[in-house]
Amino acid sequence: MRCSRKKRAIVSVVLMCFAINVFTACGINEKELGTDSKIYVAVIAKSTTSEYWKTTFAGANAASAEYNLDVSFEGPENEEDYETQNRMIRRAIDNGANAIVFSAVDYNANAKAIDEAVGAGVKVVVIDSDVNSDLVSCRISTDNYKAGQMVGEAVLAGGEEALNVGIVNFDKNSENGQQREKGFRDNVAGNERVKIVSSINVNSTTEEAKAGTIKMLQENPDINIIVTFNEWTSLGVGYAVQELNLADEARVVAFDSNVISVGMLETGEVDALIVQNPYAMGYLGVEYAWMLTNGEKLRETDIDTTTTLITRENMYEPDNQKVLFPFD
Repeated sequence: MRCSRKKRAIVSVVLMCFAINVFTACGINEKELGTDSKIYVAVIAKSTTSEYWKTTFAGANAASAEYNLDVSFEGPENEEDYETQNRMIRRAIDNGANAIVFSAVDYNANAKAIDEAVGAGVKVVVIDSDVNSDLVSCRISTDNYKAGQMVGEAVLAGGEEALNVGIVNFDKNSENGQQREKGFRDNVAGNERVKIVSSINVNSTTEEAKAGTIKMLQENPDINIIVTFNEWTSLGVGYAVQELNLADEARVVAFDSNVISVGMLETGEVDALIVQNPYAMGYLGVEYAWMLTNGEKLRETDIDTTTTLITRENMYEPDNQKVLFPFD
């Protein structure tokens, strides 16, 4: 049964990657000006390589097909490169984008370019990670503070007498990670069982998260709980626990899901996953961009998408299987 689930997940990922490659081959990543009169929406993400963002793009593409839009999909190679994002925003303006669906690498450093876009008449919808601009028309994301509280609930649900916590967060300039950590800290504050032993921020890559986690655990061998807040850091933490052979000693509450992290949930390197709904973010982001460009009144301007706590005990429940493997 375990192998069949992984195979289905792998097939899903391959199909998503194939679809995105088809979009690229058809020219959807580069707007060709003057080819038709369709509304053009530029989707600019924090990166393009993770399963999280591939799923977001799949949702955005479904909406673009439903509403007959031209949609481009792009993002920098890593989730720290706000300068490339700013260039992408300005290129979308130059290419005549009617709307931009945007997830900010840097809450403050992306703000000026977004304000320029709105000043040029482009509608902006934020998904996933916020930007410091009052000119954004709509925000669609996880309730990141509440998701952080869910991490706290999962940590407190354990039976350990002492919860010695290590925090592995990503870029301090990314608003969603900071809100998740704040929600976690507020939830466990004052609980006598909890001691936050160490807290680190790393670049949002598997390699840096793994290296940072190994160093943290070697310097603080009393840590028995690790919390982390996005897909890349979750993988890095899982690999660190695997390399140090600490699956039985350290409980890990992590974020997002892909084939590898779900496998880690099965084998014990990860004990719980807070799983977001990136497909809905992508779909709703493009749908609301379409509504804005057509002058329609928005139903809401701040939209929270669903978040689910998946544990080893509940991961095989049918509803949770749909959350983990949305394309099966």
